[in-house]
Amino acid sequence: MPYASIGELPDSVRKHVPKHAQEIYKEAFNSAWDDYADKDERRGSESREEAAHKVAWAAVKKKYEKGGDGDWHAR
Repeated sequence: MPYASIGELPDSVRKHVPKHAQEIYKEAFNSAWDDYADKDERRGSESREEAAHKVAWAAVKKKYEKGGDGDWHAR
């Protein structure tokens, strides 16, 4: 389900991703949640939630990268 605030994001996002990237993640997830409501729009048998998380991570990866410390940093 869509996230109303970054405080609702999964722990893996809140603990390791900077605030700006969390905002990107939330907006991308919510948009993809709407875009992939129809099962025919998704690849294979992935759920709506799986598709939305993939889109959200892809959006974050455009401006951030995972460092050797396990946290995400601006490119």
